[in-house]
Amino acid sequence: MVGPGGREHAMITSLLRDPHVSEVHAAPGNAGIAQDVPVHPLNAQDPEAVVALARELSADLVVVGPEAPLVAGVADALDAAGIPVFGPSREAARIEGSKSFAKEIMAAAGVPTARAVATSDMTQVREALELFGAPHVVKDDGLAAGKGVVVTQDRDRAEAHARECLDAGGSVVVEEFLDGPEVSLFVLSDGEHVVPLQPAQDFKRVRDGDEGPNTGGMGAYTPLDWLPEDFTREVVERVARPVVNELRRRGTPFTGVLYCGLALTPRGVQVIEFNARFGDPETQSVLAVLETPLGQLLLDAAQGRLSEDRPLEWAQGSSVTIVLAAHNYPGAPRKGDVISGLEDVSQDPDTWVIHAGTERDDAGHLVSAGGRVLAVVSRGADLREARERGYRGVGRITLDGSHYRTDIALAAAEGRVTVPASSKTAGPGSEDPGAVADPDGRTEPSTAEEQA
Repeated sequence: MVGPGGREHAMITSLLRDPHVSEVHAAPGNAGIAQDVPVHPLNAQDPEAVVALARELSADLVVVGPEAPLVAGVADALDAAGIPVFGPSREAARIEGSKSFAKEIMAAAGVPTARAVATSDMTQVREALELFGAPHVVKDDGLAAGKGVVVTQDRDRAEAHARECLDAGGSVVVEEFLDGPEVSLFVLSDGEHVVPLQPAQDFKRVRDGDEGPNTGGMGAYTPLDWLPEDFTREVVERVARPVVNELRRRGTPFTGVLYCGLALTPRGVQVIEFNARFGDPETQSVLAVLETPLGQLLLDAAQGRLSEDRPLEWAQGSSVTIVLAAHNYPGAPRKGDVISGLEDVSQDPDTWVIHAGTERDDAGHLVSAGGRVLAVVSRGADLREARERGYRGVGRITLDGSHYRTDIALAAAEGRVTVPASSKTAGPGSEDPGAVADPDGRTEPSTAEEQA
């Protein structure tokens, strides 16, 4: 397992439950991962180092967790060395590494998404902000660890974020705002076949009520009982499969997990973003209820043997994940604070702790080492029970200056999630396929607009 965070710890926890998996190693891992499996110091973005370690361990499969190693070509190097790898090539990983590339793929595949302008010119940024109106959506075109997006009513703030990205030598994508509940769907792919997992919902804003700046994710839950019955089938047929087919047509097949970030809007299901790896913290909740052995699924994807006819098995009930963040996150987080109380959390067999940003100090104490430090994962017969267990677990942990949201999955547990009527009944061809962002930053009209 390549990666240091909560997503990787969640996958390792799931792999250790797989009776077909005999041994798991992690590189570089974190303090929590080191309690479960052997860890190896490693620069995860160094393809040659990853290949060397895989050969040393005689690895049957290498799973690349984070996006940065994928964009750095780690999967390409492993594949060239004849080592099975779960994770897309550098070129296919551009679906996450470049927002404008993702828009190009969606346009070619006819995938419904927001109209957008990709540009590196502030004049065009201002024109796009004026065109789409508020709320303003400005995205860093490159990798930003889940925090490169600003959604705001404040025009000045939107321009400031764009200017910051451009001053750093990058470019931005300015989009129209997609209004509606958001859903994350992980779709496994072997380059041709696609197998969806169970949908989840995460919470990006740092404070209760979806207030404050975006983060990498403050919590998640699954299943989403409020979704239309055919939601997953529709996303596979109208989003995931067309994208996988388009990438294969271009000679860059996508092998790994395609993260589909979606909004259920009055125009139907629309794509917000794609990622080329599992999302964090949704992975923690989804894998907590996956009963199909994870290791075989990942190996099948890596070796081109995914079966779309094999139904996945899921545990009954719900799973909730609550993230405990360090002081000042999502700004510059304070590190080195001592963590205690984890043993008390483990007293409940349906509640456990996933480590994201932790390490051991010189005295051997468990301390914070990142922004999102821990995630408490809980299961219950329903969302209410899962939430109660999760928040009881969070309350047992001591981390000076830490903070967490108190409303994870609350609206769903209380039946307050509203789905636009068109999203409940949307069929093929019923939504706007979005706009093409061309290199000059101009927005070409969508097919629906041209017909109108």
